[in-house]
Amino acid sequence: MNVVTRRVVIGTAAVSMALAMTACGKAGGDDDGDKGSGNGSGSKSIGLLLPESKTTRYESFDRPLIEKKVKELCSDCKVDYKNASEDVAVQKQQFDDLVASGTKVIILDPVDSGATKTWVNAAVDKGIKVIAYDRLAEGKVSAYVSFDNEKVGQLQGEGIVSALGDKAADANVVMINGKESDPNAALFKKGAHSVLDKQVGKIVYEQTGEWDPKIAGEKMGGAITSLGKDGFDAVYSANDGMAGGIVAALQSAGVKGVPVGGQDAELAGIQRILKGTQAFSIYKPYKPEADLTAEIAVKLLNGEKIDSLTTGTIDSPSDKGIPAALIEAKVVTKDDIKDTVVADKLYKVSEICTKEFAKACADAGIK
Repeated sequence: MNVVTRRVVIGTAAVSMALAMTACGKAGGDDDGDKGSGNGSGSKSIGLLLPESKTTRYESFDRPLIEKKVKELCSDCKVDYKNASEDVAVQKQQFDDLVASGTKVIILDPVDSGATKTWVNAAVDKGIKVIAYDRLAEGKVSAYVSFDNEKVGQLQGEGIVSALGDKAADANVVMINGKESDPNAALFKKGAHSVLDKQVGKIVYEQTGEWDPKIAGEKMGGAITSLGKDGFDAVYSANDGMAGGIVAALQSAGVKGVPVGGQDAELAGIQRILKGTQAFSIYKPYKPEADLTAEIAVKLLNGEKIDSLTTGTIDSPSDKGIPAALIEAKVVTKDDIKDTVVADKLYKVSEICTKEFAKACADAGIK
């Protein structure tokens, strides 16, 4: 398990600190121009490899935020973006293509962190810098930027306990966890168990939903069949996407009044919270995470130190003392939507408060 040597938690405000915005020069070699399948390759290109698109955050937030910040910091830099669609072999080929094209910095959010060690180390041996983004890739990465994912799991557990109220101590809870090859899923699970194992009656059913709403819904259906409609009191879902499938399965079976918790503050999740079919989500501010990663990438491209941006370290199974920065997350219930995702402009009120949710928005004071 990953060990944080000196945990550094960076809040939303902290990432807006004044940082010198250096012009982006070459990081060795000639500018290769616009080669490859992405937006450009070569010495002024930063590779961005994201793991999948079923979770809406990657295409809606991570990619555009990183691209925007890189452009702000380095007007003549380009981001060569690729999405692996949950396929490790595809991501390896994408990584190899970036290396072959002469890309000097790669931001990697791995499909399977354990699979990356050999490719990352081979790239580092060629002078390429790799930043582990959101999930800790194995190998000699130059930096890691994410959230305190075990803490995120603890917040999820606390959200379930709070939603259960006085019923918590005797409650039966179903857990639908994330994909087992994702190291973050293991941390979410560990954090949630650290709370639930002590504060609820029993975990009566636990499966992985593979980060897939359809699979999560099927697993929830299996829980209902196994336990009966009255055999559980709450459902932990590792993210909002799966929570959508879980809620659909509960509704299909006629199960009511069972709180469901999620993560990621997806738009559909926020709307379910307003509607009352989901109890809470975990808001992870993507902009600070993305901005900080872009700043690190540009500094590494320029051959500059990143000490001012990553003052903590973390260990992976294959490397020690990786420079790290961890960003705070928070529980979001109906009462918190206005002061979190709306205040931070994650979504426009018009996006949340469509006709179907207009009354719920008004009741929550969202205008």
